[in-house]
Amino acid sequence: MNFLLLRRLRTRANRRWVKDKMFEFLCQLSVLLAVVILISLLWSVFSTGFGRVSSQFLTSFPSRIPQNAGVKAAILGSLWVVGITAVVAIPIGVAAAVYLEEYKIRDSKLTDFIQINISNLAGVPSIVYGLLGLELFVRLAGLGRSILAGSLTMTLLILPMVIIVSQEALKAVPRTIREASYGLGATRWQTIRYQVLPSALPGIMTGIILSLSRAIGESAPLITIGAVTYISSIPEGVNDRFTVLPIQIFDWSSRPQKGFQDAAAGAIVVLLAILLVMNSLAIILRARARR
Repeated sequence: MNFLLLRRLRTRANRRWVKDKMFEFLCQLSVLLAVVILISLLWSVFSTGFGRVSSQFLTSFPSRIPQNAGVKAAILGSLWVVGITAVVAIPIGVAAAVYLEEYKIRDSKLTDFIQINISNLAGVPSIVYGLLGLELFVRLAGLGRSILAGSLTMTLLILPMVIIVSQEALKAVPRTIREASYGLGATRWQTIRYQVLPSALPGIMTGIILSLSRAIGESAPLITIGAVTYISSIPEGVNDRFTVLPIQIFDWSSRPQKGFQDAAAGAIVVLLAILLVMNSLAIILRARARR
């Protein structure tokens, strides 16, 4: 009897071991497949576009002649849009996360309603935010097809992600830190400012990195509000018209000429370089905050 029971237990253990190894193999295969696809895409882009990147390409405006086309206006437009988006979205997003996590009333229907809608908004397609920005900022607010309208539209796009990730970072701060601060006589705001936020800052920075990376790579909302594909001047203020790198890439890649295809690949390389610089700076700041 004991022998049969032992045999059954051993058989079940062998089956679990086989299933575990199969699952591990499938996970490794998935990672390998993703890496291979990513490397092939990057190789295709860099082999075509790296030779196109030059000082002339970076300092020239778009042109109808492929050899003379550049990304100066698109780079400056992207920096304008992302900069204003960060200035508006980060304080609002972090403040909303602090309120929902530290100040909200437990079992409040209003805060539960807000929380559910924020979570739902994070999954809304970006084109919907473009339609919202077109109606809200371009038409009702009278901002026109300007940098400010584009930046506010991108703020709406990334705000739910900033709030959700900031909330998760605040939740990860141990409750004992808050209790110790209260025990020493600190107020709620002093506890949040000097204990909770510094502890949660690395996680908040991660959310900001991901959000701004999404913002700089989006084109659908900005196309919807009317960002131009050809501009031959530098934006000098928030009310000027603009273009951004993703829209410039979309415009060039849709043209049949080989020169424009190469220019689109070069613009992708520039966009990836900007993303790498942004993420590197944010990672450095996050590491300093963690220390």
